[in-house]
Amino acid sequence: MNVPLGGIWLWLPLLLTWLTPEVSSSWWYMRATGGSSRVMCDNVPGLVSRQRQLCHRHPDVMRAIGLGVAEWTAECQHQFRQHRWNCNTLDRDHSLFGRVLLRSSRESAFVYAISSAGVVFAITRACSQGELKSCSCDPKKKGSAKDSKGTFDWGGCSDNIDYGIKFARAFVDAKERKGKDARALMNLHNNRAGRKAVKRFLKQECKCHGVSGSCTLRTCWLAMADFRKTGDYLWRKYNGAIQVVMNQGGTGFTVANKRFKKPTKNDLVYFENSPDYCIRDREAGSLGTAGRVCNLTSRGMDSCEVMCCGRGYDTSHVTRMTKCECKFHWCCAVRCQDCLEALDVHTCKAPKSADWATPT
Repeated sequence: MNVPLGGIWLWLPLLLTWLTPEVSSSWWYMRATGGSSRVMCDNVPGLVSRQRQLCHRHPDVMRAIGLGVAEWTAECQHQFRQHRWNCNTLDRDHSLFGRVLLRSSRESAFVYAISSAGVVFAITRACSQGELKSCSCDPKKKGSAKDSKGTFDWGGCSDNIDYGIKFARAFVDAKERKGKDARALMNLHNNRAGRKAVKRFLKQECKCHGVSGSCTLRTCWLAMADFRKTGDYLWRKYNGAIQVVMNQGGTGFTVANKRFKKPTKNDLVYFENSPDYCIRDREAGSLGTAGRVCNLTSRGMDSCEVMCCGRGYDTSHVTRMTKCECKFHWCCAVRCQDCLEALDVHTCKAPKSADWATPT
């Protein structure tokens, strides 16, 4: 069963402890009842000392991160919407994505990257909006500069992405830096790839000044692109993720298959092959695909053959209300009629046993 997104104070503790197998219900209670930041930070289990210090010093940044959780979770679900594993969030589970993150798979690599990117995006946006005491617009973007179009003056509010990256690295990576094992190195690599992805789409925006809109003077600033660009980019990196193994010294990675290229800092890396996510499997964190809507005419991952894992599908005839016969009326309205549309919906059949798969 999927949990609907929403309720930022529900998602904030989950973000703070997405690497932690358990979350204390007292944290949720403290947040819901307006407890102090010190009490709240002290009641989140699993934080290392550095994370707890940052939580105490910057409660406003923690709130900004909480606002961003639903955003990057929704982006993850958008990117996986046509796949067997659809970035589902689990109810009755103490972590946002359940046991999926316990496996060093490509899906886990993507979740770490998109969440790290989401933290950067949320903090940077809060800086520009004046919501944080510790930062504001990028202080380095002052005076005049040149680009391919000529000279311009820095003005407006450039997004302070360097601060967002610095804070995200300090907070998110702190737990992994305590570990020396392969999984910690994998998480650190994918965290960094996520942060770099946000900065990749920083763009220069300008406004012209002069008589009749001429560009005799330009004022420019740097702004983050919509988070969808980061999501699309990391999705491409997910599809091209590189399987790696630890090197002999235990200090880094080498490719598992010598025929593939060595991963760059922008690539996602993983150790373990993914399960097929066809059936409910508690150990793998898989909800299975029984009941998922599939596309009968598609040949892609959302096709009934692929989505249903060869089990077949059920077809139901449904009607829905849609807008139709829309006409533009001068000026300036579009008026439509309500029409009933009949369509067939195809959903994957359940396996013979609907119980959770048990390890053999």
